Amino acid sequence: MDCLFCKIAVGEILAKKVWEDENVFAFLDINPSSPGHTVVIPKKHASTMFEFSREELGVFFDGVKKVMQKIKDSKLAPQGFNVGINHNGVAGQEIMHLHVHIIPRWKNDGGESIQSIIKKHSQGESLESVLAKII
Repeated sequence: MDCLFCKIAVGEILAKKVWEDENVFAFLDINPSSPGHTVVIPKKHASTMFEFSREELGVFFDGVKKVMQKIKDSKLAPQGFNVGINHNGVAGQEIMHLHVHIIPRWKNDGGESIQSIIKKHSQGESLESVLAKII
């Protein structure tokens, strides 16, 4: 097993555990964007969402919601969250094990919205043209 997150999930590598059940493990990010920045992983190894069934994703995202609620109700008391997935290397995924970042947010914390990730916009391409490429 060469996957860092698989090793964390089975306790081979220690992490600051936030929450765990039989399918999901959540731990503090070692390079946090904000206090309480948490990484949530499925215990089953897969690189992307495409490798999970609908049911497995439902169980996983139920775990993500439980972790968010735990952080929301904690003494950190964030006023909001950015929640995101870096899906494949081109999107910034460094560890090829599906994971969700939960980043607590506060008013005037200096952060931006998730839309600020991409700085290069659609270069004037119409919505109709983009939609035609998708459907």
